[in-house]
Amino acid sequence: MQDFSFYNPTRIEFGAGKVASLAQLVPANARVLVLFGGESARRTGTLDEVTTALGEREVQLFGGIEPNPSFETLMEAVAVVRNNDLDFLLAVGGGSVIDGTKFVAAAALFEGDAWEILLQGGQNIDRALPFGSVLTLPATGSEMNKGSVITRKALQAKLPFMSERVYPRFSVLDPVKTYTLPTRQVANGVVDAFVHVMEQYLTYPAQAPVQDRFAEGLLQTLIEIGPKALAEPEDYQTRASLMWTATLALNGLIGAGVPQDWASHMLGHELTALHGLDHAQTLAIVLPEMLRQRKATKLGKLVQYAERVWDIRAGSDDDKAEAAIEHTRAFFESVGVKTRLGDYSLNAEHIDGIIDSLQRHGMVALGEHGDVTPEHCRQILLASL
Repeated sequence: MQDFSFYNPTRIEFGAGKVASLAQLVPANARVLVLFGGESARRTGTLDEVTTALGEREVQLFGGIEPNPSFETLMEAVAVVRNNDLDFLLAVGGGSVIDGTKFVAAAALFEGDAWEILLQGGQNIDRALPFGSVLTLPATGSEMNKGSVITRKALQAKLPFMSERVYPRFSVLDPVKTYTLPTRQVANGVVDAFVHVMEQYLTYPAQAPVQDRFAEGLLQTLIEIGPKALAEPEDYQTRASLMWTATLALNGLIGAGVPQDWASHMLGHELTALHGLDHAQTLAIVLPEMLRQRKATKLGKLVQYAERVWDIRAGSDDDKAEAAIEHTRAFFESVGVKTRLGDYSLNAEHIDGIIDSLQRHGMVALGEHGDVTPEHCRQILLASL
C-alpha cells in the first residue's frame, strides 16, 4: 500500500425526509443561493421542501445549470452571488449541479479570470464560499468529494479541478428523491459509479487488500442492484443502496493508498465536449476498449477482477481478462447504456477531432503509468466503432 493522506469533512444526512435537517445544517443568519438544474426540482416539490426547511433565511434561486455545467451559466450565478452579497450556497440536484456549485463557490471569491481555476486544476483556489447539497441523482459522488468538471461551451473544453476548499459542508441523501428520475439518468448513474470504482481499482497490484475488497464489493453491489433499480424505481432499499454506493465510489476511501487511472474519463470528457454525449455514455464506450488495449499492463488486476467480481475461473489469464472485459460491456448494455461510437452516430471521421482536442488540453500522458498517448487513444476509439 502506498502512503496517503485522507481527509473528508463532509457530513452526510441519509434517509427519507432528511431535507428537513437543512433547518439545522444551514447557518441561521445565512444569505443563501439555491442552485438547481431544470424544472424537475420544482415539479417534484423538492425545491419547495428545501425553501420551507430554510425558513426565514434570505433565499434566492438560480436554475438552469446544465447536465454538463457550463462556465458561461455558472458565471451568471457568480454575478448573482456578488451583486447580492450572498454567503452560502445550496446545490439541489445531481452531480452536475453540485459540480457547478463548487465552481461558483470558488469563483465568487476568486480575483482575476475565473477560467484560470480550470486551467490550473484548482491549484490556485485559496478560499471558497461554504455550501451544502441536496442530492437527487446518484452517480458522480460529487456530494462527498473535492472534485468538479466544468465545460466551456465557447471553447468546446471540459476540464476538471480539485480543491479541499470545495468539499461540501454537508450533503442530504434522501433515496425517495430518486423515484421520479428518468430511466436514462438512473442507468447513467449506475455506469458512472461503476467506472469511478474501476478507475481506482483496475490498475496494478499494490498490496492494498482493504481497498481492493472494498472496491470489489461496490462493483458487485452495482451489478446486483443496477437492473433492479431500473425495474423497481420505488424500491426504497435498492435506491438507498444505489445512492450510497455511488457516494462511496468517489469519496476518497477506495482510492487512498492505491494507484489511479482516469484515462477513460479524460478521453470521455472530449466526447462530451465535442459531441454532447452523456458522461456515462462516454465511459461505457471508452472503458471496455481501454482495458483491452492496455491488457498487458493491467493483466494482474484484470484477472483478479475476473475471478473476484465475475467469478470467472476457467481458462488462461488472457482468457479470464477477455471474458471480464466482455462481461463489463454486457453489464453496461444490460442497463441500457450503449457501448459503441456507432450507437451515437459517431464514426471514424470524428476521431481526428477528438484526438486533436485531447492534445490541445494537454492530455498526452494518461493512465496510472502516464503511458497512454493520443495515439493509444486513437486506437481505443477505432476499436470502439
